[in-house]
Amino acid sequence: MPELPEVETVCRGLQLQLPGAMVSEVEVLRDDSIGYPSVEEFIDELAGHRFESVVRRGKYILINLDRGAGLACHLRMSGRLIVMKDTKQPSRFLRVRIGLKDGRELRFEDMRVFGRLWYVPPGKTFVDVIPTLGELGVEPLDEMSGGLLESLFEGKKQPIKTALLDQRLIAGIGNIYADESLYQAGINPLRPAGTVKKIELDKLAGEIQKVLKRAIKHRGSTLSDYTDSEGVNGNYQNKAGVYGREGLDCRTCKSAIERVKISGRSSHFCLKCQPLKPARKLKSR
Repeated sequence: MPELPEVETVCRGLQLQLPGAMVSEVEVLRDDSIGYPSVEEFIDELAGHRFESVVRRGKYILINLDRGAGLACHLRMSGRLIVMKDTKQPSRFLRVRIGLKDGRELRFEDMRVFGRLWYVPPGKTFVDVIPTLGELGVEPLDEMSGGLLESLFEGKKQPIKTALLDQRLIAGIGNIYADESLYQAGINPLRPAGTVKKIELDKLAGEIQKVLKRAIKHRGSTLSDYTDSEGVNGNYQNKAGVYGREGLDCRTCKSAIERVKISGRSSHFCLKCQPLKPARKLKSR
């Protein structure tokens, strides 16, 4: 699933391409790609709007339209928002086509069909239409410190990896960048979140921001379907320290990278660089 760096990369690309463009026509090829309102209303209401700005909240893409309206998107597993100049280029997984008056198209493609688009009518907010937006936690690129993490994790017995993935605590961090941040901070992903000391959380806060910014610089990670708004793959996966590197040498100490399941998610780490306190025997899967 695209995480914060991938969604941020898409938003930045759309911000360069969309403002000022006018919607001329809308075609929905897959009804369940529309989250709100009905498909007929989505088509009728979105047509005629002008794009104003594009921002990100967590893993959501929020597009402000003129007259106080909006368009929201969640890419989920395999969604892509791409601005196309060549509108005759075929697309096998095209779900929604938004024609622009300048001849381009904004396409929503989605192989697995989990992604969604929502039209936000004038008089309503993004949270009115997508209530889960109001439940998201802090933005790690804006608010991040050891003290903040200490308050978020206080008393929590769950693994710190699980806590980092809780979108109600921190918005946007997913599996890849949780592993990478913990590796850079030297914290084992199985450590109970509430037991990690303030000095360690200070380092983790800094590494979270460094890892996310570095991933954005490399346009995110492409493991299967993700591309940016121009259809270009990300490159961070080739720079990763631990994620996807089970059995390979740690880039720091040359020990073998291990993988375990934590809350159903594959988690990668170096046991020498990220020791457990107290030590526990782990079984790689």
